[in-house]
Amino acid sequence: MAVGRSAALKIDWVRITTSLGLKGNTAAALQAFKKRNEDARRKVRLLSEQAQDIDFAQYRTLLKNQAVIDEIEKDFKAFKPVTYDVSRQIKAIEAFEAQAVKNAEVTKGRVDEEVRDLEETLRNIEGARPFEDLTVDEVVAARPDIEERTKQLVSKGRWSVPGYKEKFGDLSVL
Repeated sequence: MAVGRSAALKIDWVRITTSLGLKGNTAAALQAFKKRNEDARRKVRLLSEQAQDIDFAQYRTLLKNQAVIDEIEKDFKAFKPVTYDVSRQIKAIEAFEAQAVKNAEVTKGRVDEEVRDLEETLRNIEGARPFEDLTVDEVVAARPDIEERTKQLVSKGRWSVPGYKEKFGDLSVL
C-alpha cells in the first residue's frame, strides 16, 4: 500500500494532459478522476488525524451513571466494522481505465497522423521551388480552383490582382 501511495503522490496531472495532448472527453474524464482522487486523499488524511481511542476511564470520572458507560464500552468493544465487497467499484475503475487507454490510443493515432502530415508538408515546403520560378500551368495544375476563380472574375470584368498596383504602379495612364 505504501508503494501505491508514494506512486500516486508523484503523478504530474498537468504533464499527463499536455504531453498526451488530451482533449474533450478524455481530458474531462481525467480531470474528474483527479478530483475524486484528491477528495479521497483529503478524507483519508482527515480521518487518520482523528483520535481513534476512547478513554472510558475519563468518562467514568466525569459521569455519575456508570452503567451507561459500561454499556457503551461493551458495545464499542463488540463493534465489528462492516466489510464491503468493492469488486463492483474495482470493475468500474478497470472499465474506466480501459476506456481511458482506448481514448489515449485513438488520440495518439490522430496525433501521429497529424505529425506525419505536418512533416510531409514541411518536406514539400523545403523542397519547393521559389514562387517566382513557377509557371502559370504549374500553379493551375496544383490549384485548379485558381483557374476557375480567374475565369469567373475575367468574365465579369473584375480582374485585378491585390497588391499589383502598389508593386508595379498603375499602367492605365499609358
